[in-house]
Amino acid sequence: MPPTGRSHESADVGDNQAQVIVVGAGPAGSTAALYLARAGVDVLLLEKGTFPRDKVCGDGLTPRAVHQLVRMGVDIDAPGWQRNKGMRWICEGRQVHIDWPSSGSHPDFGLTRTRHDFDDILARQAVSAGARLRLDTKATGPLTDSRGRIVGVSATTGPDRQPRTYHAPLVIAADGASARTALAMGLERDRGMPIATAARRYYRSDVRTHDPYLELWADLRCSRTGRDLPGYGWIFPLGDGRVNVGLGALPHRRHGAVDLRATMDEWLLRLPQDWGLREENADSPLRSAALPMGFNRRPQYRRGLLLVGDSAGMISPWSGEGIVQAMEAGEVAAETVALALHRPGGARREQALHQYEREVSRRWGRYYRLGNTVADLVFARSGYRPLLNRRVMATPVVVRTLARLLTHGSDAPSGDLIDTAVRTLVRMAPSDGPRARSKR
Repeated sequence: MPPTGRSHESADVGDNQAQVIVVGAGPAGSTAALYLARAGVDVLLLEKGTFPRDKVCGDGLTPRAVHQLVRMGVDIDAPGWQRNKGMRWICEGRQVHIDWPSSGSHPDFGLTRTRHDFDDILARQAVSAGARLRLDTKATGPLTDSRGRIVGVSATTGPDRQPRTYHAPLVIAADGASARTALAMGLERDRGMPIATAARRYYRSDVRTHDPYLELWADLRCSRTGRDLPGYGWIFPLGDGRVNVGLGALPHRRHGAVDLRATMDEWLLRLPQDWGLREENADSPLRSAALPMGFNRRPQYRRGLLLVGDSAGMISPWSGEGIVQAMEAGEVAAETVALALHRPGGARREQALHQYEREVSRRWGRYYRLGNTVADLVFARSGYRPLLNRRVMATPVVVRTLARLLTHGSDAPSGDLIDTAVRTLVRMAPSDGPRARSKR
């Protein structure tokens, strides 16, 4: 697939107005734009960069994410997609393999693909569905009416950063962890909610590039303190001669930030030399990024603005996974908006738009509240080691239950006893009341 640059920007329709503006063409924004376009909505998708582009990510996609790609019409049999059978967990010299479940509600395989062209593929799908894409167009702030309701965005476009304005009665903010649009509308991050940090690097490794499993290491130590890493390390095969190697950490206020670079250096020295995970085989610099987690920005709808993906802090507090959450939320936002636009403006439409936050809470609220509690009490203090103790690793049914809990792989009703156990555990979390806050 050749680089597209600005070539898949839609032809200028003569104005900068639409029924909906989506800010950001990452997984959340492109998914929302695609489903809006399929519903017949005139949608304008604004992206500050051009494609292809790099982004810090583990590049791993669980079966839930694969399910979304298939629904979006992405050709996952095309070159560049690497399938995997499941996960391999490693802790204190022990390892266990967990195959993805084959219940039928989701595919029984995962995928890897670098973000270098992944976002471009999704944006292409949105354009093919009818979305109008504007690349190299950076939204700089919301336009509001006299009531403080968003009615569009100001932007700069092109290499000379020409000022432009784009108008729509509804805006979907999918502008990532920076959440500039949400912040400008007064939607602040909950400072008590977790923000993790991830770092990743690509290495050339013929030995590991076709590994059929996503590998997670739960027994890593912080270089500076010797404490358990409050997170995990990963090695994900890309099938193109490379692997994605990274760390994710959830800092605790008592222990301070984690030096991810030094911690990774110490970890890689433990690994077999023939894997090739050494400086001379590095294929990229080490890059890091913040991971806004646990629904740390609310409300997800306010005065004509819907928040999806990282801008709403939708990264899972259980695993640090964010792509599938972004795509699923993009679809929910699109469905909500498409139905709302069939109502006349005013109170009736507002009532329909507020359904977005209720639906987000219904689908993921309990799961995230329980995850925030576990992240605070376990992950931020001792990482994943306590969960992967010797007894757990030796009990296959417990391992599979834990795997489905960490990857949110049990939301569809089925006769599977593990699914039933996970859903029962999640239902025990409160559905309403004050949001769980971290004590870090």
